Amino acid sequence: MLEKLAEIITNCSNGAVLTGAGISAESGVPTFRGKEGLWGKFRPEQLATMEAFIASPEIVWEWYNWRRQLIGEVQPNPGHYALCELERFFDSFALITQNVDNLHRLAGSTRVLELHGNIYRNKCSQCSTILDEGVDIDPAAIPVCEKCGGKIRPDVVWFGEMLPEDVINEAFARAEQAEVFFSIGTSAMVHPAASLPLVAKRAGATLVEINPEETPLSHLADFYFPAKSGEMLPELLTLLEQRASH
Repeated sequence: MLEKLAEIITNCSNGAVLTGAGISAESGVPTFRGKEGLWGKFRPEQLATMEAFIASPEIVWEWYNWRRQLIGEVQPNPGHYALCELERFFDSFALITQNVDNLHRLAGSTRVLELHGNIYRNKCSQCSTILDEGVDIDPAAIPVCEKCGGKIRPDVVWFGEMLPEDVINEAFARAEQAEVFFSIGTSAMVHPAASLPLVAKRAGATLVEINPEETPLSHLADFYFPAKSGEMLPELLTLLEQRASH
């Protein structure tokens, strides 16, 4: 089955990938829904909202600084690195992710569409101007936007917010153009991202799902691999490299 997929990819020029929490979990990224000390008292739904930021911006920033610290101790896994290498086998390639942990970029992927933002970026809470990455925020002295004076917040999509329009529009365009579309480590239940594989399939793409657990997408996929991406993708990459060298 993997051989057949490698053959299909070899004859395609346009590819796209959607990744979800599963690929990050393989690296040990915490879900932030446990009973982690102080933050066990709060649910993400209570902190990751504009209402929470307006009411208690210092608490929200303390939580995000803590999350950044935890994620900063995590490294990309073989699945992330394999996706970076997969780019080479397509003339046009897009990596669409629901994750905010920056691990795809750390692994070296260059064509990344971040549907939910990036936990290491900051932006203005009023005019959405993006700040340069790497700006550390002191919760006791939150900086304000030079343009409009709005407080600086993390550049991630909070509960009740729309996904960035330009990013989601490009993601759908890439899904429609893809000849091969991978859905990796995502539940395929959270919309609008869950529609991307369906859009690709309807447009004629070969649909590939890699997920240890079956999802609503599994029976629609042309190839379903009940495995971890860190195990399956390097195997696929090896086959592609063998084909390319012949």
